[in-house]
Amino acid sequence: MAVLTKEDVRKYCSSMENVSIDMPFHDYNWETARRGDNRKIFACFYERQGYIWVNVKVDPEWREFWRQTFQAVVPAYHMNKEHWNSIILDGTVPDEDIYRMIRESYDLTASKGRQSVGLKRSEFSRDVFACVAAIPKGKVATYGQIAAMAGRPGAARAVGNLLHNAPDEVGCPCHRVVNGKGEMAPPDAFGGEGRQAELLRQEGISVEGGKVDLKVWQMT
Repeated sequence: MAVLTKEDVRKYCSSMENVSIDMPFHDYNWETARRGDNRKIFACFYERQGYIWVNVKVDPEWREFWRQTFQAVVPAYHMNKEHWNSIILDGTVPDEDIYRMIRESYDLTASKGRQSVGLKRSEFSRDVFACVAAIPKGKVATYGQIAAMAGRPGAARAVGNLLHNAPDEVGCPCHRVVNGKGEMAPPDAFGGEGRQAELLRQEGISVEGGKVDLKVWQMT
């Protein structure tokens, strides 16, 4: 898989409405993309430690979600770490997620009343929970399987983080989702050691040694 370049990032940022690219730090390594309507920077891209890095603004509510989902998303270098993340373009973050984070940063820096980032998040959550709700009783699915069903292949970790932090009122059978080896989620995800296995056994699924046999129990 080809790794995005600085030119790719520059081109994507420039494709958005009323955006300019400049070098305000008197350092040719650093380029910034800013909105034309309010002159706010929404992306900084530069080379560091052999990779291209992209700094993007992030809603604090979702800051840890991205950092926990991808090891190459870290607290922002040289910027406020509460409101900004750095994406390291090392090939481990899918292009669609890189572009999504840049677009969210663009939305977050919009003038008040023009932000649309919340809609994108709710659509992602909605798709994942809808797929989980479709798992029939007596069957399981993997995080990767749910990610693919939701149209986000490769986003298994993102699905796991979303399900593990799902509010109770969602009412989704999250206990029917296991990892790619059929193993249970961490104990705290369901309120205690063995709780997920207990819920699965109540539905007739055999759990041995903390895992299920995907050849037998996986939804197809």
